Amino acid sequence: MDPSGLEAVFLQNREKLLGFLRAHGAGDSAEDLLHELWLRVRNAQNGPVAEPISYLYRAANNLMLDRYRSQRQSLLREREWSDSNGATVPGRSDEPAGERVLIARARLNRVQAALAALGPRIERTFRRHRLDGVPQRDIAAEIGVSLSTVESDLRKATRALMDVKRTLDEE
Repeated sequence: MDPSGLEAVFLQNREKLLGFLRAHGAGDSAEDLLHELWLRVRNAQNGPVAEPISYLYRAANNLMLDRYRSQRQSLLREREWSDSNGATVPGRSDEPAGERVLIARARLNRVQAALAALGPRIERTFRRHRLDGVPQRDIAAEIGVSLSTVESDLRKATRALMDVKRTLDEE
């Protein structure tokens, strides 16, 4: 089956479209973008296009912009993650700085103290459910309490941890 309409215009102008993508910064991705454009043209269900070559150039440019934005967002996410977790520096350990370790330990101690203050049953219920992944029904059977008691204990533990978090956020 011979291509017609937009497909035919695409095939006739394939090299020009590829050159356009390369000239506008697509670099090594030009072939991939052109293939993506081809797939979109091939699967498109739109009617006749008044200026098909202009339409194809605009679509190619839009694909390139979409890819650029996606890559930029990815780089920003990676940079933010690296900044918040400490970037890797050649010749230096990726271990967190001593100060960060001390702060993390102090926060952990506050969380553990908040759970311990609730009593051993609530602390155990929370640890079994949230850390060990044991279903609430199984915890109720283990401890010998009702399911509603387990749910209540988990609410108390969650409320206490939210209070700790709020306090830490304010500091």
